[in-house]
Amino acid sequence: MSQEDQQFMQSVKKTTTFENGHYSIGLPLRNHKLPMPKNRCMAEQRLASLRRKFRKDPGFYEDYKCFMDNVIEKGYAVRVPDDQLNHADARVSYIPHHGVYHPKKRKIRVVFDCAASFQDQSLNSRLLQGPNMTNTLVGVLLRFREEPVAMMADIESMFYQVKVPEHDADLQRLFWWPDGKLNEPMEEFRMMVHLFGATSSPSIASYALKRTAEDHKDIASPEAVQTVLNNFYVDDCLKSVPTEDDAMTLAKDLRTLCASGGFTLTKWTSHNRKVLMSIPEEQRAKETKNLDLSSEALPVERALGIQWDTETDAFTYSIKLPDKPMTRRGILAVVNSIYDPLGLLAPVILPAKLLLKDLCKEQSGWDEDISEKHAEDWKGWTEDVTCLSNFQVNRCLKPADFRRTASAQLHHFSDASEYAYGTASYLLLENKQGKKHCSLVMGKSRVASLKQVTIPRLELTAAVVAVKIDKMLHQELQVPLQPSTFWTDSTTVLRYIDNDTARFKTFVANRINVIREATKPSQWKYVRTTENPADLPSRGLKAKSLAQSRTWIDGPSFLLNNECDWPEQPMQRKESLQNDPEVKNMATVNTIKVEEDKEPLNKLIDYYSEWHKLKRAVAWILKLKRTLQQLKDERNHQPSRKRP
Repeated sequence: MSQEDQQFMQSVKKTTTFENGHYSIGLPLRNHKLPMPKNRCMAEQRLASLRRKFRKDPGFYEDYKCFMDNVIEKGYAVRVPDDQLNHADARVSYIPHHGVYHPKKRKIRVVFDCAASFQDQSLNSRLLQGPNMTNTLVGVLLRFREEPVAMMADIESMFYQVKVPEHDADLQRLFWWPDGKLNEPMEEFRMMVHLFGATSSPSIASYALKRTAEDHKDIASPEAVQTVLNNFYVDDCLKSVPTEDDAMTLAKDLRTLCASGGFTLTKWTSHNRKVLMSIPEEQRAKETKNLDLSSEALPVERALGIQWDTETDAFTYSIKLPDKPMTRRGILAVVNSIYDPLGLLAPVILPAKLLLKDLCKEQSGWDEDISEKHAEDWKGWTEDVTCLSNFQVNRCLKPADFRRTASAQLHHFSDASEYAYGTASYLLLENKQGKKHCSLVMGKSRVASLKQVTIPRLELTAAVVAVKIDKMLHQELQVPLQPSTFWTDSTTVLRYIDNDTARFKTFVANRINVIREATKPSQWKYVRTTENPADLPSRGLKAKSLAQSRTWIDGPSFLLNNECDWPEQPMQRKESLQNDPEVKNMATVNTIKVEEDKEPLNKLIDYYSEWHKLKRAVAWILKLKRTLQQLKDERNHQPSRKRP
């Protein structure tokens, strides 16, 4: 947690109160003494621009007006009293606003532009963002798949359920017309709640929700408390439980617990009709409110963006690709539009990623038309991906009649090709009757670097990805897990992992350290390429073939056998690494003891490597000797001079 995050938490804890059934939390300003810029004129100009849009688009105006009427009616915004309009010394800031539509629901939401800058200052620049207190999206989805009976709910206007103290509300002033009448003079309002658009609001709302669970943990059911802490992603609750009775009890307890903090759970949905009937109709999702639950089919809902067919209790896919130009930029936009947080479609998406890699390698411009060959490949992929409408994955990781689980273990498969590397992770369950079941939990596919990398290095990189996914799954899944098993079809990787004596080159050494710190060599096993499901996300697969691939969905069939019947481990993993190119060469150092020779002539002989040079040197030395001797003799025979 950074210093700013710590400052945020101190501010929030200090200013939190509970009044009139809701939490009230002050705005976490960086500096409370710093004056706000007088940005009234900017907000007035933005409202004038908004009025021009309203007059051009009456439908937009009606939707916007309906939203603002609701905000004012519920007390989220209140009119500023006349005697408080012109306080020169008050801390006042004005927030412009605009409307955005949900791309699928066509529902408007007014966004308060707290990032609007005036004199290089905005409300967001003065607010502390706070730490990320939201559960991970992948973690919530994984826990949603654990048990047979699932349900979803949504907190109504979550940010608006957390109040702002009155002394901070003046920092959230806005302009609007009385009763939405555009010809009337605009009036000043102030928002008494945390805004959708303020950088601090997500952390504030998450803190208030978790504070609700903490403050009521002694009186609320433990299951409801844990659900609030672990199964919400912002305002969406996704929960799975063993039985429908558990679901009905939990739904009731959750509504009570959330209401105690001022939060209302709405838009309830489930694949279980009995659970749905236990929810008051006005609190159900729109699609199920007027549904005859005794005869009509249940609708397709969205679980954090994934299509959930509640009639079959399966994740389904209806891919509608956006219409983009056949350029590198357009292809990237289309590929990124496919929402696949769990990597269940990894083999199908890989060919499109490889096409992007080829375009990058050819240094194709972002808005340059692709070649005819690439265009043909792209059209083939876009046509094939529509076949995903026939592909589905069971939401639950175990059958409805599986009963109580006796043991659970993760099995991770990794593989690589010259183009890409990938992993596939499975949860192997065994019940008390000895029945086993295996399901795909998560897939991953990554494109190899443009710089050529050897296959053993890519295989090793894939193994590291498997180790990291294992760590994440152990943190997120709430199933008691036995030590994981890792599978690879590379005997080279197995020899690297098994070896205790070799000194590897840096690339391999770093990755072996990651693997050995998290796992034991005994956890790593060999699997034949033909039985390795990770071969699919490392090479790619057509959508039509993926829909028919039970190995990808259920894992290799041998996992359902006894461990003694698993693939036999090859002898190659025990072979020496003596000539392996990834092993550093051992340098030989010879130590020689040299004693200094005190004989001058020997030093002279060692210094000169040629005979004639040695003779010349000796001659010069002898000549120097004679000259020095003569000078000495002359000095000795010279008469000394006496002073007068």
